[in-house]
Amino acid sequence: MTLRSVIAGCGGHLPPNVLDNDALAARFGLDTSDAWIRERSGITQRHLAGPDESCASLGAEAARKALAHAGAAVDEVDGIIVATATPDHAFPSTAVRIQALLGMTRGFGFDLSAACTGFVYALSVADAMIRAGQAKSLLVIGSEVYSRILDWTDRGTCVLFGDGAGAVLLRAEEGERGVLSTHLHADGRHGDILLVEGTAGPLRMAGREVFKHAVNKLSAVVDEALAANSIGREDVQWLVPHQANIRIIEAMGKKLGLPRERVVVTVDRHANTSAASVPLALAEAVHDGRIQRGDLVLLEAIGGGLTWGGALVRF
Repeated sequence: MTLRSVIAGCGGHLPPNVLDNDALAARFGLDTSDAWIRERSGITQRHLAGPDESCASLGAEAARKALAHAGAAVDEVDGIIVATATPDHAFPSTAVRIQALLGMTRGFGFDLSAACTGFVYALSVADAMIRAGQAKSLLVIGSEVYSRILDWTDRGTCVLFGDGAGAVLLRAEEGERGVLSTHLHADGRHGDILLVEGTAGPLRMAGREVFKHAVNKLSAVVDEALAANSIGREDVQWLVPHQANIRIIEAMGKKLGLPRERVVVTVDRHANTSAASVPLALAEAVHDGRIQRGDLVLLEAIGGGLTWGGALVRF
């Protein structure tokens, strides 16, 4: 039998503070409205971290929910990998801060930076470690507090992002279920179209350029994942995409020939939570019963770097 990394548990956490489009639009005057934001992004609201919340605290809450969902104790976890572009400190890593918050005194922890593609990158690293026998159980977390690196006078970017965290517990098991393959890419020539200046912001984005690259590169990585597993588009039950923009999400759903109800969408309520968006969306669809055991799930994301990637998972 083949040793695979099975998603044993999923968890998501959003800060309780919600900022809707009307409240945000009021900051900009007549040129901005709920309709203006929705038309361009599909977003109606976003969650923002409070002064007592951090990248680590959000990630720890998501991790606790993933452990509870898996029926797992923290002392069985061999390591924590955190994908984030908004760590609380240059060092120590967010992962070891989460380790402490969970009361975990064994194993390892480190952060990984690949912007909005971070969770897919982290999932790939964790999967490789499990397949290589370096770990039997790993927490993979995407956690972001983008509200702290945004220019709140730039309506072209600040309306698009929110804060939150998502986590999965990966467990080594033999069988057909688990991560089938992951596919990672980067092209630094396009690094300047989506970046954070310095270490604390603000975020800058050339939206039209990002959109153009997103559709092309995500389409290619979807085809790559399917071809690697000799699987047709018709075999995919669920698409869990990075929640950046409703237009990109709908374009990817159409490419796979999936009906809208088979594409997990949270961007309307969560906005773009960067590396947290895929695990947040996955956790929601698992906990509300849409994604069932045995379903074939395609994850994909694109972010600053440019980075992009995909993962095919038999849930």
